[in-house]
Amino acid sequence: MTQPSQWQSSPSPSSSSQPRATDAARALLRHAAVFLPAAVPREGRIAFWAPDGDALPAAGTPSPLTVVRPHGDGVRSRSVPAVTFSVADALPLLARAPRSPAAHPATRAWGTAAVQALTLAARGRLLPGVTPEGVDAWRAGPLDAADVDHLRAVAAALPHEGYATPLPGRRPLQLPEPEALVRAFLDAVADTLPRTPAAPVAAGRPFAAREAQQVPRMADWAAQVAAGADTGVGISLRLDLSSFRLFDGPEEDTGPVEDVRRAGAAVVQVHSLADPTLVTDAGLLWAGAAAAGFGPRARIDAVLALRRAARVWPPLLRLLDQPAPDVLALSDPELEDLLGAAANRLAAAGVLVHWPRELARTLSATAVVRSTAPGSATDGTAFFDAGHLFAFSWELALGGDRLTPGEMDALAQAHRPVVRLRDQWVRVDPELVRKARKRELGLLDPVDALAVALSGTAEVDGEPVEAVPVGALAALRERLTGELTPLAQPAALKATLRDYQARGLAWLDLMTSLGLGGCLADDMGLGKTVTLIALHLHRDRPEPTLVVCPASLLGNWQREIERFAPGVPVRRFHGGTRSLAGLDGGFVLTTYGTMRASAPRLAGQAWGMVVADEAQHVKNPHSATAKALRTIPAPARVALTGTPVENNLSELWALLDWTTPGLLGPLTAFRARHARPVEHQQEEDGGNEAAVARLAALVRPFLLRRKKSDPGIAPELPPKTETDHPVSLTREQASLYQAAVDEAMAVIGASEGIERRGMIMKLLASLKQICNHPAQYLKEEQPRIPHRSGKLALLDELLDTILAEDGSVLVFTQYVTMARLIEQHLSARGISHQLLHGGTPVPRREELVDRFQAGEVPVFLLSLKAAGTGLNLTRAGHVIHFDRWWNPAVEEQATDRAYRIGQTQPVQVHRIIAEGTVEDRIAEMLEAKRALADAVLGSGESALTELTDRELADLVSLRRPE
Repeated sequence: MTQPSQWQSSPSPSSSSQPRATDAARALLRHAAVFLPAAVPREGRIAFWAPDGDALPAAGTPSPLTVVRPHGDGVRSRSVPAVTFSVADALPLLARAPRSPAAHPATRAWGTAAVQALTLAARGRLLPGVTPEGVDAWRAGPLDAADVDHLRAVAAALPHEGYATPLPGRRPLQLPEPEALVRAFLDAVADTLPRTPAAPVAAGRPFAAREAQQVPRMADWAAQVAAGADTGVGISLRLDLSSFRLFDGPEEDTGPVEDVRRAGAAVVQVHSLADPTLVTDAGLLWAGAAAAGFGPRARIDAVLALRRAARVWPPLLRLLDQPAPDVLALSDPELEDLLGAAANRLAAAGVLVHWPRELARTLSATAVVRSTAPGSATDGTAFFDAGHLFAFSWELALGGDRLTPGEMDALAQAHRPVVRLRDQWVRVDPELVRKARKRELGLLDPVDALAVALSGTAEVDGEPVEAVPVGALAALRERLTGELTPLAQPAALKATLRDYQARGLAWLDLMTSLGLGGCLADDMGLGKTVTLIALHLHRDRPEPTLVVCPASLLGNWQREIERFAPGVPVRRFHGGTRSLAGLDGGFVLTTYGTMRASAPRLAGQAWGMVVADEAQHVKNPHSATAKALRTIPAPARVALTGTPVENNLSELWALLDWTTPGLLGPLTAFRARHARPVEHQQEEDGGNEAAVARLAALVRPFLLRRKKSDPGIAPELPPKTETDHPVSLTREQASLYQAAVDEAMAVIGASEGIERRGMIMKLLASLKQICNHPAQYLKEEQPRIPHRSGKLALLDELLDTILAEDGSVLVFTQYVTMARLIEQHLSARGISHQLLHGGTPVPRREELVDRFQAGEVPVFLLSLKAAGTGLNLTRAGHVIHFDRWWNPAVEEQATDRAYRIGQTQPVQVHRIIAEGTVEDRIAEMLEAKRALADAVLGSGESALTELTDRELADLVSLRRPE
């Protein structure tokens, strides 16, 4: 008879033992619980033990417990103190565990199982049964799908301490499966609860008395009851690859069958459809040794299930000729079939194929690139010698461990779906065998090998595959992508480099010492010039450094060199008297125009380094300037630019293909593989993120980009405020604008191809000129300027305010014609100003810059294209963009003439926008691009030529203010 649990209150109101019992209960919850099953379920026990060696409370029945614990690299069993309880006594305690934050995780898991067991009993989920020993026993069931999911979740959450008791008589040590142990616990609770002490008449009665009752005669009855609750059985196949043996084919009257090599066997498993946790081998079911729960029709249902499965996979028919359909010997073709299509067909028919755990580690193939030269260096130009090739081949690995050449040779000879490798069975994909047989993929030249190493991908048979470098190439990749080694500042440099400039110097030194080039793409005003001067001093080569830059920057370069590296020779190769005679190291400065005209002379001179400043001037690789620059040889090439990409990724290709020829491959291949997917990703705001990551990994080591807004780069810079100023068109401007749109759209609608695109470009240019000033659009020779332009009226207001505060201002326009109109207007108003444009001679440019910086002239009119880069105009506290360029990066470059290192006053940026016009819509588009400042820019103004007529009309239509 079941006694009252010691965790329940005593019926005596005067009892004083309850608090002590509660304290003991709380103490026990902090220890690990484990279920100890028994042949008769209700005789199972719950044991509590202390994994950390703490003392156990005085409760339950003290009893030593054998557990398996880690020991060195393996495990061993040892005896530990424990206290045990019957299932009935343990249930009240376990039911508290899920709500106790102090409970041990193992105890909390068994508490969750106890709650499920109690819930099943409350729902009447109890089935009678007879144990293999003929004893009466209840079991939990039938379980529905939610019950099974809950059981499996508990088993998955059960920590090692909750099932640490080894199975008896097993060598080597083996622990019980958590799911089977939890299922046994549910049965133990089900077998305990119906046997209450409240019914004395139950003594000696089967399924009511607590004591074991021998009822072998009731086995069939119990099976029939269970069968009424269950809904039949299903089958699955468990593959056994434990041995290779010869087996005879099926015995037939047609004569002997040739022996075939056995690849393994499929063991038939039978499981209850009502309770998926009830699983047994068919051999045990036919021998009558299966666990309780399978009804008398289990064998018949299993045979029927086999017949149904044989319809989709005929080899199963051989099982029906055996006395017990338990094990199906498999040939190689059959095993290979089960690896592929047959398993899928069987799964669709409800028959799962379970593979051995040792097949979990599978073979994988990786394309590897390694040097063919012994003892290859990881730095220096020799590493990228044109004659040095790299081997490209497949490498196979088992669970991440590379196979030896001998193992790969053995695999190449395999003609079986499963092979034995390193003492384990390995599933072999025919494609992997093919790679083992033909593992050499060819040779790569140095730049292709480097591209593979950096991007981590290569193309094989037209498909991208994962590729990794090994050996010296891997070491080079580590140098290119790892932490930079700090570099001491050159002693001859008369300046103190900022931290980011010192990092830039170390990066440039790394790239040039490796025989590679680089693009220093810092924001304008962050000191790229002084960093390059420091690099020249650090390299200390006898050959001079050639600097190619816009004409407006010749004076700036000369002054910076004389300031930061006094004593270093500087020569201008520009003008009619230019000469290269008598060079003795130092710097040679030239313009892009002069370089283009004198490329053969420059190519004949030995240079230690060639620098392209404002390198966006050679962003078109097909231009004469870019082609001429490529003809000048040098051991090191450095590009300096604040805008490595202005319009599209072809510009980035042009820069890096000059600094490191061949890195990105041919332009057509680069456009197909990198540029189009990345530009599509930007346009769609999603798209091919893998293409973006691949391109970034490839170019990042060769392009160093820092922005003023990056943390710690330029903390001393004052604040910058940007303001858009919408202005209304005058009546004259509005009339001209509408007429231009109506006239052009009628013609554009009837044209196509190149002609249509040309007309759209002409329309856009006309509308921007109308927005600026009617006189610009009408090309008036003696224009009347005042009171005709909303933009000019606002410019007057801004200038009046700025000059009243004794400020200085830069006024940018993309049109020289408009700059001259503003110049006439300011002269008429008596405002001191000066104008710089593309036709201004170099000496005059330097004079204009010096006058402005000295505060002699407060208003500086500048052509955006001629003066948007390179100049240092920190005197200005205001920057006005009179009209909008089609790319925000170009406008930011112009703004950076004032907002740069050395600026001490806040900078106000004013953008004047004609309200309701194409400028208004373009401003919205530019703002979207600005939000993607670190991504790739779109294709600029040219993209607008691809708009449909409806889209174009919406873009250019004049919208009246509401």
